[in-house]
Amino acid sequence: MDERYIAAVDLGTSKIALSVAKVEGDDVQIIYYDEEPSDGIRYSYVFNPAKVSAPLTGIIRKAEKELGIKILQVVVGLPRYYVRQETATGSIPRTDVSSNITREEIENLKNIALDNYPLADSDREFIYGAVAQSFTTDDFYQIVEDDVEGMVSEKFEGNFKVFVGSRKNVSNLDKIFNQVGVAIASKYFLPDTTARVVLFGEEMDNGVALIDLGGGVTSVSVYKNSILRHYAAIPFGGNSVTTDIKNEGGFSMKLAENIKLAFGGCMPDRLANLGEKTIRILNNDSGAEKQLPVRYLSEIITARMEEIINAILYEIQSSGLADELRSGIVITGGGAEMINVSYLIKELSGYNVRVGFPIRRFSSDGCIGLGETSAAGVIGMLLSAKDDNKKLNCLEEPPKPRVEEEEEESAPETAAETEPSSEEPDHIEGSVLDQKAWEKVKPAPKPKPRKEKKAKEPKKTSGIWKVVGTVWDRVDKGLTSLYEGMEDE
Repeated sequence: MDERYIAAVDLGTSKIALSVAKVEGDDVQIIYYDEEPSDGIRYSYVFNPAKVSAPLTGIIRKAEKELGIKILQVVVGLPRYYVRQETATGSIPRTDVSSNITREEIENLKNIALDNYPLADSDREFIYGAVAQSFTTDDFYQIVEDDVEGMVSEKFEGNFKVFVGSRKNVSNLDKIFNQVGVAIASKYFLPDTTARVVLFGEEMDNGVALIDLGGGVTSVSVYKNSILRHYAAIPFGGNSVTTDIKNEGGFSMKLAENIKLAFGGCMPDRLANLGEKTIRILNNDSGAEKQLPVRYLSEIITARMEEIINAILYEIQSSGLADELRSGIVITGGGAEMINVSYLIKELSGYNVRVGFPIRRFSSDGCIGLGETSAAGVIGMLLSAKDDNKKLNCLEEPPKPRVEEEEEESAPETAAETEPSSEEPDHIEGSVLDQKAWEKVKPAPKPKPRKEKKAKEPKKTSGIWKVVGTVWDRVDKGLTSLYEGMEDE
């Protein structure tokens, strides 16, 4: 069985994630995963291609060097914000009314609905994809896709949800990957691909709301009968919480982010003894000291998270399915692992809540970070690309065995000869939608040891501010993150 390789990139507001998987038939082995802080991205869309190009180039070249390969093309996620949903219908005449409805007819009906959908401004808008809601035959209404295939009918109609976004945002994606010299093989609508890797089939069937807590955007995807019924996104996420900590404490964004990651939690009354502790921060230059009680930090975080959760609950009510979510709420994305955030959502909503870690529908080669909620987006794209395009191979040659870093040879710096076409269709072929941050930023200096590599020594603290005292039980983990993230302060 021929092996092939798929590379996926998730451009988040707070981080860029890249992963490479080896595919043999239905077997997926993820052989590489890495995250780097992003720049030039707001609300999950590229607003400054020049700033995005540098970290994107760096993470791709790093993967090429470590794996001994050349990445020619990738699959990438579309923005999650500035996306609206519309309804569309389509119908096709059946030449042989006595034959069974085929998969090809279903796909043709979807394409007709997309091709004929009237965009208000085709120069500015772009169809990300469509999800079939139900089908109609001679005698039956609201038939789901799995049931309509194989039926016999003269009449064949479909109802769809069409997702429309900004054409400029898609153009910016093409632009930055052209600058890097890597082609885009497919673009995916992340809410649906992420659902494939964090939700169980019975949850999607019984009714569930998937909440992706990203750095700049929090998205809400409501599923019922295994179909995406409603989607919405709000422009608040982990960066909003970090900004509040920055403003209240007078810190830089980088220091505030590391304080949040190391000591942040919701619901101060549930922090037990932790809520009585205090973080002391010292200015190396002036000797001035700041104190930040953990309880006050939690109150700052909780206030912002309550605002985000209330917006989420409003969107769930707007879906018309608030009373049908038998499986409750699943939260994923980097913000899902914050202390007590699931308890806060449960208290405010009344739903059962669980954290959506990537379901192990793949094997891995000792890649650190794959089990975290922040990796769900890029893993979902890998699995979707494997199913959608059986011939996709993103690499020039198979990866070489990993060796120690000092023995590795640099990957070629030349760009791929084949560049993406500048012509843009009105919708994206092969999108997963055609078929059915609060992203946690790890402190950038923190080493990420690989399976066969020796971990680097932590950097020494040389910044203006440093924490000089805390009595929290997580002191080892928390202070390491803080010390390493303050060099630029």
